[in-house]
Amino acid sequence: MSGVKPRRSVLYMPGANERALEKAKTLPADALILDLEDAVAPDAKEAARERVCAAAASGDYGSREVTIRVNGLDTEWHDADLRAAAQAGPAAVVVPKVNSAAEVHNIERALELGGAPDSTKIWAMVETPVAMLHAEEIAAASERLTVLVMGTNDLAKELHAEFVPGRAPLLGGLSLCLLAARATGKVILDGVYNDVKDLAGFEAECLQGRQFGFDGKTLIHPGQIEPCNRVFAPSDDEVAQARKIIAAFDEAKAEGRGVVTVDGRMIENLHVENAQRILALAEAIAGKH
Repeated sequence: MSGVKPRRSVLYMPGANERALEKAKTLPADALILDLEDAVAPDAKEAARERVCAAAASGDYGSREVTIRVNGLDTEWHDADLRAAAQAGPAAVVVPKVNSAAEVHNIERALELGGAPDSTKIWAMVETPVAMLHAEEIAAASERLTVLVMGTNDLAKELHAEFVPGRAPLLGGLSLCLLAARATGKVILDGVYNDVKDLAGFEAECLQGRQFGFDGKTLIHPGQIEPCNRVFAPSDDEVAQARKIIAAFDEAKAEGRGVVTVDGRMIENLHVENAQRILALAEAIAGKH
């Protein structure tokens, strides 16, 4: 379970805003998405590209994973964004509205031609009905693609769905993408929560996302980081239970016993693997501080 990277909280930061990029250096988010897309007006795209690429290449963000969200494949800025991002070498390039494996291949080719280091990965945003129905093909299209990012606002718009507590209209799409991520060994991040003042609603959605199996959540405001980090981290009780399960299993194996119980419950390999995953995540989070 080595190499686990916490991505509990992944914060969008507007690429045109110098102060925001500076502030991001102090925020306890696991990862940052320096945004050239929605957060930047058309006449500010080129200046933002320069600023964001300089920030991503600076090494000033400590243990935070720094990614760049480029403009969409069908925009006039996309190619120049990818070329500049390839040179800057961020942890990843986040690409909106990825709808097919062929698009992933084109992004990968453009990064290679642009001289991107192997360490620069692709994070594909899946946010349309087509993407939901082809999520497995998208996720499996490239080794360089490591993360799926849910674009729930666009998905709701395309579905003509309403935003309701519990997100019932979106659950089909969320489930398809989770299945695709787990089937292909990729990380998957939940979509944003739009009402930055409703922290109770936000925390409830974080909890739902964690229960579903998401690795973390994308955020639009620094005030969302703390509750998100807390919800997506293993609790002290979960860590203690994980240690107990692994110890009991190891002891039984050493004694040649085939049956293991912890607190009256039968323990199998799948419980041990889950316990190891929880411990690896807890250790990785502790290592960030």
